[in-house]
Amino acid sequence: MYAVIKTGGKQYKVAAGEKIKIEQIAADVGQEIVIDQILAVGNGAELKVGTPLVAGASVSATVVAHGRHDKVRIFKLRRRKHYKKSQGHRQNFTELLISTVNG
Repeated sequence: MYAVIKTGGKQYKVAAGEKIKIEQIAADVGQEIVIDQILAVGNGAELKVGTPLVAGASVSATVVAHGRHDKVRIFKLRRRKHYKKSQGHRQNFTELLISTVNG
């Protein structure tokens, strides 16, 4: 059984036992969270699609860790104009272990 969830402005396809990295959420490590924004729930050939959300569906997950992704380098250059700009960014994430998919 799998589900398509929406969190942090993105959509993820998840199943029980998987680990995913999502945008950082305010939860402690080891805390059990319930995600209720479920867009679709599937089981083999059977698929339930919400309009826009599936009523009564939820996904339970445990917070495994918090961290930061690798650095993304931004470099801007205008040739012959003596303009160079270098910048970097590291996005925060929360790693979840999906325990159950209810729907």
